[in-house]
Amino acid sequence: MRTATPLKPDTQGLVVGLNAVIFAAKDGEPSVLVAEGLATKETALPFGPFDPEAHRTFEIGLREWVREQTGFELGYVEQLYTFGDRGREAPLAALAGAAGARVISVGYLGLAPQARSLKGAGANWAGWTRFFPWEDHRAGRPAVLSDVIEPALRSWADEAGAPGRRAARYDRARATFGLDGAPWNEERALDRYELLYEAGLVAEAARDQSGEVTARPVAGLGEPMASDHRRILATAISRLRGKIKYRPIVFELMGELFTLSQLQRIVEGIVGYPIHKQNFRRALDRAGFVEGTGKMQSQTGGRPAELYRFRKEAVRTGQALGLATPRLKDVG
Repeated sequence: MRTATPLKPDTQGLVVGLNAVIFAAKDGEPSVLVAEGLATKETALPFGPFDPEAHRTFEIGLREWVREQTGFELGYVEQLYTFGDRGREAPLAALAGAAGARVISVGYLGLAPQARSLKGAGANWAGWTRFFPWEDHRAGRPAVLSDVIEPALRSWADEAGAPGRRAARYDRARATFGLDGAPWNEERALDRYELLYEAGLVAEAARDQSGEVTARPVAGLGEPMASDHRRILATAISRLRGKIKYRPIVFELMGELFTLSQLQRIVEGIVGYPIHKQNFRRALDRAGFVEGTGKMQSQTGGRPAELYRFRKEAVRTGQALGLATPRLKDVG
């Protein structure tokens, strides 16, 4: 992926950029489009300029430069959040040609049914557990939680000093990371990353050196990203995990035809835990989101599986809002 056209600061040193968090299905898993080996030497999300003279809307600008840089045609897109914290531009501003400027970035979430080949140098599809290894509970509670994160957060809480502050820190860590039997809420991916940053445990905290954080990054907490891109990615994961339950946007990640097992695998990849197969399929039947085509797909080592399609008319008639994601078992 080549570097974006330089951003142009206004008279007050303010520039506006656009960030894209683009998820697509790769080998049955949700993957994210990243750029590697650019000027910052850190993995980044696609980032480009908003040109108020050339782009009538933010979304038009986003689609144009993503197409230009990667050859990827964006499908479903929605605005995610606006990121403008002071200091977030370093080291990204140098990459964008806006050194010394305050960079405001409008983030977008994009979904596509296939992780197609990319033409841009450095553009690649990556699994998001590469950046958040504690978020995948499909094979059980990740060892990094008990071996690395839990003891580090307990130490961070103990260092708070006053008993009230210590208790507040512990309560936050317990609720966010599911310590000591507290439930795990998959939609709090952003809260978890921000807590690790506040505690100084991730590499970005040491790099940014804001003076507000005593940084002591520990190994095993995922790959850092340029600027605040790991925070932006965590924001998108939280949004997607919550939204599939009240909007059927998961079908934006599916091809025209798919098996129910393929659909379940994608949903499990998104929420990060195993789903109860029978309850999931019963909920699908009640919602009316899918219908069988009568066509079969051969599967290696098993019986042929029927191919289904998404019934868009179910959305128009308001039969159901989103997908049920019944857990196979409690996630610790």
